[in-house]
Amino acid sequence: MKSITIVRLGGLALVLGAIAFLAVFSFLAARFDYPAILDGPANTVLPRLLATGTPGRAAWALYAFLPLIWLPAGVGAYCALRRFSSGAMLLALQCAALAAISMMLGLMRWPSVHWHLAQLHLAATAEQQQVIGAVFDGLNTYLGNYIGEFLGELSFSMFFLLSSWTLLRSRTTPAWVAVFGLAVAASGLVGMFRNITGVVALVAAVNNYLLPLWMIGFGVVLLRHRQPDVTTP
Repeated sequence: MKSITIVRLGGLALVLGAIAFLAVFSFLAARFDYPAILDGPANTVLPRLLATGTPGRAAWALYAFLPLIWLPAGVGAYCALRRFSSGAMLLALQCAALAAISMMLGLMRWPSVHWHLAQLHLAATAEQQQVIGAVFDGLNTYLGNYIGEFLGELSFSMFFLLSSWTLLRSRTTPAWVAVFGLAVAASGLVGMFRNITGVVALVAAVNNYLLPLWMIGFGVVLLRHRQPDVTTP
């Protein structure tokens, strides 16, 4: 496959991924009160999860696989920008791969383990519900907060930070485009500490709106990428 095709596939993955993210996020917000409900206890969240039915489980399954877009995006960005800083873009590629894996692991708990916990919770005794609640909380802390949110957001924020820095050096786009990418990446690195301190809650909330915009913007940059002119002596 030609390099220019790989770059454009990466751009297309970012654009479609951002649109799909917004669609699934909106659906879960309407049907599941996401993400506010995530702070609730198991006896509140699990019945609500089960009440979303098959459409809700399908939405979570789609949400869990959306991080796969980081793979073609990472390869596309690497192919487009490696000539300006091969080391930075190689690290960015690895960050994109790590983001895909970690975010998938975090999100997959909802249509799989959490769904089965919700089914068990229906007929469980009070003591059994306490055990289910402990498992639910543990999975949310480990797979949700640490793996999916912290490691996942660290990884894709670093991917965007390195890519935006290289894009700024390349001078192939207006400087403000790369600066916007740097700002989004920086806000993501700050916002990922929202589970530790509420001080950064506003930054995290703003980043939720800026991230899809930058995904689409960077995707368009990759879609418009042109191979450098090669002159023969």
